[in-house]
Amino acid sequence: MTTENFGWTGKHIRVNLTASTITVCENDQRIMTQYLGARGVGAKYMWDEVDPKTDALEPNNKLIVATGPLTCMPPAGNRTYFVTKSPLTGGIANAGVGGYFGAELKFSGFDFIIFEGRAKSPVYLWINDGKMELRPADHIWGKGTEDSEEILLAETDPMAHIAAIGPAGENMVRLANVITGGVTGARAAGRGGVGAVMGSKHLKAVVVRGTGGVKIADLKTFNKNISKIWKYWEDPSPSCAQGLGQHGTIGVLSFTNNLGILPTRNFRTGVFEGAHKISGETFAEKYSARGARPSKACFGCPAGCARLSVVNEPGYEGKGEGPEYESVASLGSVTGVDHLPAVIKAGRICNDMGMDTISAGVTVGCAMELYEIGALPEKDIGYPLHFGDHEALLDLVQKMATRDGFGWIMGEGSYRLGERYGHPELSMSVKKQELPNYDPRGVKGQGLAFVTNNRGGDHCRAEVNCSEIYETTMLGYWSPEKDVDAHAIEGKVEMTIHYQDYSAWAYDSLGFCYFLLMDTPEQDVVDLLESATGIKFGGVDELNKQGERIFTLERLFNLRAGLSAKDDTLPKRFLTEPMPDGPSKGQVFEQDQLLPDYYRMRGWDKNGIPQKEKIDELDLS
Repeated sequence: MTTENFGWTGKHIRVNLTASTITVCENDQRIMTQYLGARGVGAKYMWDEVDPKTDALEPNNKLIVATGPLTCMPPAGNRTYFVTKSPLTGGIANAGVGGYFGAELKFSGFDFIIFEGRAKSPVYLWINDGKMELRPADHIWGKGTEDSEEILLAETDPMAHIAAIGPAGENMVRLANVITGGVTGARAAGRGGVGAVMGSKHLKAVVVRGTGGVKIADLKTFNKNISKIWKYWEDPSPSCAQGLGQHGTIGVLSFTNNLGILPTRNFRTGVFEGAHKISGETFAEKYSARGARPSKACFGCPAGCARLSVVNEPGYEGKGEGPEYESVASLGSVTGVDHLPAVIKAGRICNDMGMDTISAGVTVGCAMELYEIGALPEKDIGYPLHFGDHEALLDLVQKMATRDGFGWIMGEGSYRLGERYGHPELSMSVKKQELPNYDPRGVKGQGLAFVTNNRGGDHCRAEVNCSEIYETTMLGYWSPEKDVDAHAIEGKVEMTIHYQDYSAWAYDSLGFCYFLLMDTPEQDVVDLLESATGIKFGGVDELNKQGERIFTLERLFNLRAGLSAKDDTLPKRFLTEPMPDGPSKGQVFEQDQLLPDYYRMRGWDKNGIPQKEKIDELDLS
């Protein structure tokens, strides 16, 4: 008997690429209510159907492309998650992306897609209002995401939305991502090598057109709840949410540099003398299509944090989406490059090739340090490789994506690169995934999140820095008001766990952009969810328990995959080398003090393994 669905469509697609079959399935209502959608549902299906020890690039691995119950709903219900086993970390991967793809998938009648097996030759999946077919993709295999987007729109529907890989995914580069929107509208499911998994399955793209809708359980109350959330955006906190509308995320760069936590020259320090040359202010003045005004927004979003760049300088000409803060910092300050046209071009190359800008930039930074200490011979690269060399940056990101020459080992990521040349400690990564751009010596809660997040070095699965350095009211913390000291370790374990559990359900499983949640009280998010779905989830505490269930299930997957407590560590640099400059001068990360308390408060044993009582409590036994 079919149950009427609100919020969810009630259906998903299972695609067996080996057999070239497509099956429409009804959702398991128990799974949907316990795991909600997106990241949570993806983790559950990975746990149930994939041996965690399987090779990430073999056909037995699966790829789940999932939306949440609030995807396709205002304000900012635009997120989609790509969940699989990571070829970069060997653990769980869940890469989120905004834009329009997720809303289009739900409008076509489906909550998620499960891909399994491997096609004999390249294919793409075409979904058109519930009608589906696998089509040959040989003619676009080898093409970048921009050309692929143009060809696929011409072949299907000009109003369709596309998630595609570029040559990096096809070459199974461990840093490969999935791009929606081509280069000029690029949004990236960036982390963990999810694009390499698509490439291993010979799946070039998913193309979706949907003109349907989704039912709301209590439309009147739902509209009231939307209006309430909208009011928070009308008077946002100045240092974070408001800044997104004014400068986009690139505006963060000057802020982190002033705080002394902008990773510079492979995280040697947190202060970059060339920061003003690659800042949001410089970008708005010289290279933004619309100055400081928003260029575009994702589905249903009032912020418009995306920017469109236009560069006319000879050798760097082009236009494209971004750049975002993480891209500019990783490709800029981490490599010591202060030439903004080159940084923008490097980001465009990554988007067209389908490669994570964070991991790409940090891997180049690692190579530069390896060369400068004499561990990496010039003959292997083909030229001297010094920090600040913007032409080398452009050459290496291209070669990484195509696996050309020295680019082959760089395409394996910074850890494997460092390991090959005898210095894995120079990989600024956790669980082999490169760190984002907040030096953990200056933000201790964020550092603990880096150490313990299930998908490796990552900030999006627990933006603890929002409470340590920004003026946001997220989760009831606010650094100026609540006197949160970014350098202190007191209270940071509880704060990190709170962020991780809340992120697991509210940010990553509902399909809602977390920028819009930064100033939204938790209960208001619960009210929006319950009015959309018609289900009473038991309030904030019960939903946080669902978040803990999702987080713990991912931990169990990682443990079965072979990861352990030894992987819960920052690189030695942060533990033993005091910050040399700036406001965080003298700081190190006190991992030995924080991690045992974290395990204890999680209900895990001293080896980071969830105890039976905790597993039973979370209904995971």
